[in-house]
Amino acid sequence: MLLGLFSRVRPTSSSPAPAAAAAGAGCRTTAAAAVVAGLLLTAGVAPAEAATTYSAPLRSAVKSLPVAAENNAGYDRDQQFGVWKDADRDCQNTRAEVLLQETRATATYTTAGRCTVKGGKWATSWDGRTHTSATTVQIDHTVPVHEAWGSGARSWTQAKRVAFYNDLGDRRSLNAQTSALNSSKGARGPEDWLPAKNRCGYVGEWVAVKVRWGLKVDSREKSALTRLAASCPDVALTVKRA
Repeated sequence: MLLGLFSRVRPTSSSPAPAAAAAGAGCRTTAAAAVVAGLLLTAGVAPAEAATTYSAPLRSAVKSLPVAAENNAGYDRDQQFGVWKDADRDCQNTRAEVLLQETRATATYTTAGRCTVKGGKWATSWDGRTHTSATTVQIDHTVPVHEAWGSGARSWTQAKRVAFYNDLGDRRSLNAQTSALNSSKGARGPEDWLPAKNRCGYVGEWVAVKVRWGLKVDSREKSALTRLAASCPDVALTVKRA
């Protein structure tokens, strides 16, 4: 249809002056672009930037998650996901950046170089505790890297896996949590582990990260998320896809 639209544009029999011709060509180009944009919007094709943002109620988001058996063959955390990076080269790695994002008091540092966080005030959402020493919290991957590997990351490029490991683009991806509690969670998902507090918030964050990174869920996980979401407020999730 678009080809037909443009093929109907024919030159006139007279040759306009160069300036007029250029102006006319510019007008025709602008008009054609406007027609194309209108046709695309009429056909329901969204602009590319709009497609990178996902928004849906929690229960609908859970329902939309694709199901596939988890495959953890070949998993090696350090080799496949790496370590905390210092992406902006300010000497503060991802762990430090998360601590600085979440502290509710002025942070202190271990050295004058201000590279490693020593103290602050962190309220951990899973247990409602308050911490003033950075040594008592760990940075948790809401979706553990082992879970990510088995849910789709094994087919990613190394660069994408490193980006997932160091995701500062969505605050639901990484959070400071009580060290002992984070260790007890390990690599388990909501079908096998839930925090003592803020369970609905945790489920929403889990689903948001899965959507952000295009990760799948296995059947047990999908069943657990469906059951949990049904007992939680059906809040809207808005996610910028990675």
